[in-house]
Amino acid sequence: MDFIIESYDWNKATGSTLLNIKADCIVVGVFHAQTLSGIAQTIDAATQGLISRLIKSGDLNSKAGSTIMLHEVVGISTPRVLLVSLGNQVVLSPKIFIDVSRTAWRAVLATRAASVAWMLTQVAVNNCDAIWGVRMSVLTLRELTYRYIHTKSKVASDSSNDGTLKTVAIVIDSEHTEHKKALRQALDESVAIANGIDLTRELGNLPSNICTPTYLAGIAKQLANDWQLKVQVLEQKQIEILKMDSFLSVAKGSVQSPKFIIIEHQGTNTKQAPVVLIGKGITFDSGGISIKPGDSMDEMKYDMCGAASVLGTFRAIAEINLKLNVVGLIPTCENMPNGNANKPGDIVTSLSGQTIEILNTDAEGRLVLCDALTYAERFKPVAVIDIATLTGACVTALGHYNSGLFSKDDALANMLLDAGLYASDPAWRLPLEEEYQEQLKSNFADMANIGGRSAGSVTAACFLSRFAQAYPWAHLDIAGTAWKSGSEKGATGRPVPLLTQFLMNNAKQCLPEHT
Repeated sequence: MDFIIESYDWNKATGSTLLNIKADCIVVGVFHAQTLSGIAQTIDAATQGLISRLIKSGDLNSKAGSTIMLHEVVGISTPRVLLVSLGNQVVLSPKIFIDVSRTAWRAVLATRAASVAWMLTQVAVNNCDAIWGVRMSVLTLRELTYRYIHTKSKVASDSSNDGTLKTVAIVIDSEHTEHKKALRQALDESVAIANGIDLTRELGNLPSNICTPTYLAGIAKQLANDWQLKVQVLEQKQIEILKMDSFLSVAKGSVQSPKFIIIEHQGTNTKQAPVVLIGKGITFDSGGISIKPGDSMDEMKYDMCGAASVLGTFRAIAEINLKLNVVGLIPTCENMPNGNANKPGDIVTSLSGQTIEILNTDAEGRLVLCDALTYAERFKPVAVIDIATLTGACVTALGHYNSGLFSKDDALANMLLDAGLYASDPAWRLPLEEEYQEQLKSNFADMANIGGRSAGSVTAACFLSRFAQAYPWAHLDIAGTAWKSGSEKGATGRPVPLLTQFLMNNAKQCLPEHT
């Protein structure tokens, strides 16, 4: 699918302007609480008041997202005109713009249109610039056109146009013409982010008998080959030499060999301190000896979505050619029960030298992440962010809209929150006070790996914080946002938009060099 940027000034448009638009469908937004303007006014004039009559009759009602598809409209060269109600507001909220865009794209995809002129980017959105409008227009379309087919012998047709849509013209106001280069760059960045999201979704959706630690390592190597990244995959013997015994303890119950993946994007001077992303890569989580209930256990293939989001983010920033140094660390293995698996009451020694009493083998994510957090110190990072489907408690606390964000560094936390808001991939900051550390006390080790039922997501973050004292650090718990259950079961690709925007924002700043 190809995307292009075009500009029109509908206040100066003539009747011939509409006739010169070469597309199978024009998508036009209509406000109900004001006089028609822009392209809607131009079409209304060219059709002797057709839009005005449709509004007055109620055929295009005032509920935002209502649509009506017009065919072979006299006076307009394109065979289809999709009218989309923008409601009674004068300016749209970001949420309504995204919701309306999804509805409009669904209507377009239900046709056999091969080319579209998308006019909704000419609509004003509260506190959002034209670049944001371009970004969300692309991402909402790509979200709807992603289809998982990897393990299907026959691909059933659905409501989409099965790949018929080939060209999308994102139409901007002529007042943005002088910024057309920047908007073109924004368009390219949006496509790159969408490609990263698609990779993350695909990895999450793959079954665990295919998407093993070895498979993830192969994807990292393929990314390195395709995008000139640096990658190193440490095998079990190498991990043992490093003394990552906490990580290795989780892998003991599985026949799948653990991998420690190190992937690097060298976007600028080697003296610049990198940002480190750490992704939890449990390719299947049975719970181990503390085995999970059978109901919905199939969804534990998604326990590697933190790792998948790191790989997806690297896919995006590599295509963007981001001028920033970024390191990705992915400890990946399975958590399975057998005679050699971790047992409740076992004590392991982490790479940091701190000892951990394993009270519950289903709290394994923190056991692999803690060694990666210690390993990250060698890069002297400007910031470290770990991403993990870590706790059901976070789902209970925040549901499926906000990812959980934990950090003691206000500046880092605020940058992540701002990036999430701009990217429409929001996070919510949760507490990390020292008082919660009391719940991790152990009579037999430096700490326990769980802190009881109360504040489970907080104590998990507190556990990780003990291994992240050497640098600014944040933890994203994506257990509620990385995938959907039910009839829409599947990976979402989050938080690739948040992470990519955060890194893009950092690339615009002057980051410190290694000391």
